[in-house]
Amino acid sequence: MRRVHDFHGGIHPPENKALSLTARIQPAGIPPQLVLPLGQHIGAPAQPVVRVGQAVRGGELLAEADGFVSVPVHAPTSGTVSAIEDRPVPHPSGLSAPCIVIDSDGADSWVTLAPLPDAERGDPTKLRERIQAAGIAGMGGAGFPTAVKLSPGPGKAIETLIINGTECEPYITADDMLMRERASDIVAGTRILAELLGPREILIGIEDNKPEAIAAVRAAADPAMEVVVFPTKYPSGGEKQLIEILLGRQVPSGGIPADIGVVCQNVGTAVAVHEAVALGRPLVSRVTTVTGEAVAHPGNYEVLLGTPMGWLLERAGVDTERARRLVMGGPMMGFSIPDPACPVIKTTNCLLVPTEAELPTPPPAQACIRCGLCAEACPATLLPQQLYWFARGKEYDKLEGHNLFDCIECGACSYVCPSHIPLVQYYRASKAEIIDRRREAEKAEHARERFEARQARMERLAAEREAKRAERKRAAEARARAKAEAAAAEDAGTGAAEGARAAASEDPIQAAIERARARKAALAARREDDPAERIDKLSANVDAIAKRLAAAREKLEACNGGDASVAEALQRAVEKTEDKLAKAEAALREAREGASEEA
Repeated sequence: MRRVHDFHGGIHPPENKALSLTARIQPAGIPPQLVLPLGQHIGAPAQPVVRVGQAVRGGELLAEADGFVSVPVHAPTSGTVSAIEDRPVPHPSGLSAPCIVIDSDGADSWVTLAPLPDAERGDPTKLRERIQAAGIAGMGGAGFPTAVKLSPGPGKAIETLIINGTECEPYITADDMLMRERASDIVAGTRILAELLGPREILIGIEDNKPEAIAAVRAAADPAMEVVVFPTKYPSGGEKQLIEILLGRQVPSGGIPADIGVVCQNVGTAVAVHEAVALGRPLVSRVTTVTGEAVAHPGNYEVLLGTPMGWLLERAGVDTERARRLVMGGPMMGFSIPDPACPVIKTTNCLLVPTEAELPTPPPAQACIRCGLCAEACPATLLPQQLYWFARGKEYDKLEGHNLFDCIECGACSYVCPSHIPLVQYYRASKAEIIDRRREAEKAEHARERFEARQARMERLAAEREAKRAERKRAAEARARAKAEAAAAEDAGTGAAEGARAAASEDPIQAAIERARARKAALAARREDDPAERIDKLSANVDAIAKRLAAAREKLEACNGGDASVAEALQRAVEKTEDKLAKAEAALREAREGASEEA
C-alpha cells in the first residue's frame, strides 16, 4: 500500500457538499442564446473564423487557436452567429471581452464527428493535435491548455501521471458526481494520456470524503492504475500539494511538475480527452455545480459552454430575494460575478448562490496583529504577513524575492486571519501589477533592441559610404599623379612643373592649384612678350587712372569751403593720382616707342 504524505499548513473549512449530491447529473438544456468568450483559458484568445449572420452547427469551429498557448472555440449547438462583440465575462476584473454570440435554433444539429483512427492513436503528435483541436483546457479551474501541458519538452521524461479527483473546495461536487457516474470515461481518458506520456506509474488521487466515487473509480480502473485515498484537508487539490501528498516530493519554487517528471490532469479533463479522441467531440459542455441555500434545486448540471449564468440559475430555481451574491467557484478561491448575463465557460466548475446567513459579509479589515496564523496555514510555506506588507507598500521586487508567484491563492491565510484582512486580494492585485510591469519591460527591451539594431545598421551604412569615399579618393589621387607626371614631362626643366609634380605626389588638390598657377604664369609671360598686348594693357591702365583722377577732382571741388581737414586729404589723393597717371602715361609712351623701333 502506498504511503501517503502530508503538506505544510492547510485548513478544514465546512464542506457543505451534501446540498448538491442529492441527484444525478442533469442536462441543463439549450438556452435561446449562447455567449462564447474567445479567451476561456490561460494564454492568447482564439481568433474568430465565422462572420455575423453565418449559420453554424454543433461542433463547428468558431474561432481558431492563436499560437501554441491557445485553444479553439466550437459551437455547442446549431444556430446563427448574431454578433461578435464585447460582452461581460466571468473574471475577477469584472471587465468585458470579445465574444461570439449564437442565437440557437433549438434543432441541435451537429457536424459529422470523426474519432481519431486507431492507427494514429499510437502517435503522440497526432494525439496532441487532436486534443488541441478539440479546444480542451484544464477543467479543474485553472484553464491551462491541455495540449501544452502534455508537451513537457525535450529532456523531461514523465515518470508519474496523476489524475486529480480531489475536489477539496467546499460546496463543489462536479468531479465527485463525474467519478460516480462516468468512471469508465475517466479511465478511458487516462489510458489515452498514458499512451501519450508513457509514465512509469499512474495514480488517481481522491480525498476520503468521497466513498462512492472511490468505489466507482476502483471498479473501473485498469490494473496499471492505482487509486490513492488520503485524508481530507484543504487545499489538497492544489497541483503541488497533491504531488507532495502522493509522492512526498516538492515542485521547486518557480517550477512546474514536469521539472520533477510529473504531469497532473483533472478527472474532467480526462473525460474531455476521451470524448475528443474516441468520439471526435470537441469541448462544448461541462459539468457545473449549482449550489447554495438560495438555490431551490441544487445539483450538478451538464451545461453548454456560453450558457448565461442567469438562465442556468433560473432552471435551478434561485430565490433572488434570499440570494446575497453570485460566486463562480467555491467560497475559498471563487470570485463574485456582478452580472448574471456572464456565460458559463470552460473553467466554470461551480455557481454558488449563498444567503447572507450562510456566507456573511466579511467585517471590515483591522490592523494586522502579527499572530502568525497565516504562515501556519499557508500550504506553499510562504510568509503571508510579510507579503501583505510588501503588497501594501508596492515593493514588487521584494514580493518576487519572497516567491509571491508560488502563492496558489487558496485563501487559507484569509480564512484564519483574526483581523479579517483580505490577503489574497492583495496578492492577486500585486501579481497583476508585476505581470503588467514585466510586459512593459519586455516592450521597452524590444524597443531598445530595435533601436540598437537601427544604430548598428546606420553605422554599417556609414562605414560602407566612408569606404566608398576612400576608394574614390584613392582613385582620384591615382589620376592626379598620372596627370601630374604627364604635365611634368610636358614642362620638363621648369620649376613650376617640378613644384606641380611634387605637390601632386602629396595632395591632388594642391597639385591642381599649382598647375593652374603655372599655366597662368606662362600665359602672362607670353603676353609680356607681345608688344601689342602690352600697349593695350598699359592704355587700359591709363584710362582707369584718368577716371579715378577725374572723380577725385570732382570730390575736391565739391568740398570747397567745407571741412579743411577733409579738403586737405582730398587734395593729397588728387596729387597722388596725378603722379600715378603721369607714370602710367610715361610707361605707355615708352612701350609705343619701343614698338615703333622694332617695327
